[in-house]
Amino acid sequence: MSKLKLAILGASYLQLPLVLKAKEMGLEIHCFAWDDGKAICKNYVDFFYPISVLEKEEILTVCDKVGINGVLTIATDICIPTIAYVASNLGLVGNTIECAKLTTDKKLMRELLMHSKLNCPKSLAINSKELLEELIFDYPVIVKPSDRSGSLGVAKVYNTIELKDAVEFALDVSLSKNCLIEEFIEGREISVETISYQGRHRVIAITDKIITEEPYFVEIEHHQPSNLPVDIKRRIEEDTINILNVFGVTNGAGHLEYRITENNEIYLIEIGSRMGGDFIGSDLVQLSTGFDYLKAVIEVAIGKYTWNEQMLLNKFSGVYFLGKETEYLLPYFNSNNSEIVKKERISELITNLKNSNDRSGYFIYQGDSRLRVI
Repeated sequence: MSKLKLAILGASYLQLPLVLKAKEMGLEIHCFAWDDGKAICKNYVDFFYPISVLEKEEILTVCDKVGINGVLTIATDICIPTIAYVASNLGLVGNTIECAKLTTDKKLMRELLMHSKLNCPKSLAINSKELLEELIFDYPVIVKPSDRSGSLGVAKVYNTIELKDAVEFALDVSLSKNCLIEEFIEGREISVETISYQGRHRVIAITDKIITEEPYFVEIEHHQPSNLPVDIKRRIEEDTINILNVFGVTNGAGHLEYRITENNEIYLIEIGSRMGGDFIGSDLVQLSTGFDYLKAVIEVAIGKYTWNEQMLLNKFSGVYFLGKETEYLLPYFNSNNSEIVKKERISELITNLKNSNDRSGYFIYQGDSRLRVI
């Protein structure tokens, strides 16, 4: 009997956990990515194609020719439109092309949220710094590219001079040359991981997020489970199911980011129709709950998912990231702490964090309580 064939878009370290899980499941792996020197997955897959993940027609042609049974990615937004395009054209399990647009284009995302009267920051989309006179809400504001992730191009600004510089940079890194200027919501940040199949949804985990001080807001810690009060968690879960339906997410992972104000108002900041990055989906979910999230998203993609409501573990897990702001973590990279299950120094150079690509290393823990660093 021939193996089922899985197409994975992207070949960086972000996709490696997905590749390894697919290999463990006995699938034939076809990987698509521009070979830029960071495509480490090409050494693990059965077939590697040096095709940009943005080249949807080329990828569709290859997938059709080889008889792909499922197509997916994790932890990145850039591949999502191509995945929806391929899945829609080949009759594979996935989300619609419209859903892919709504969950990757922050301008469209904000428009739908406001049209649906869902709680989110006020927002203005612009494609030129010359349009800044249209700004109608007060400083401070958040500037972000309309179509990037990992805190790239995100900044908090307090005046017109800072705004112009931030907008110029956000437009420069945006793929579509669009950016958003948003009302700043003060509060704690959390994210939610979900799994959907044939329109049915399940909230798997809520993650507490610790970020750097302004202006860049780079994530430096993630912890599961969240220590939010039970009633707030319940409201977040209800909001999440509603939002997934509004955006038409029917299959695969979901990653939603919220801010909770001191008055317990819940604001949706972003929704992604993919697994959260920063090891949240690939590692932390299974370490804290026992739910094999990677296996689940693969099974959804190939149409083999079976619902199982049981969580096998009730543990704490988390990840700490190394940067100039977190140099106090250095001793943990040389320690034999039994709760640390994975660690890596990505670079010996430790710099200030402006986006997630600036981080110099990380370690992941699992324990009976949240690991507190000194």
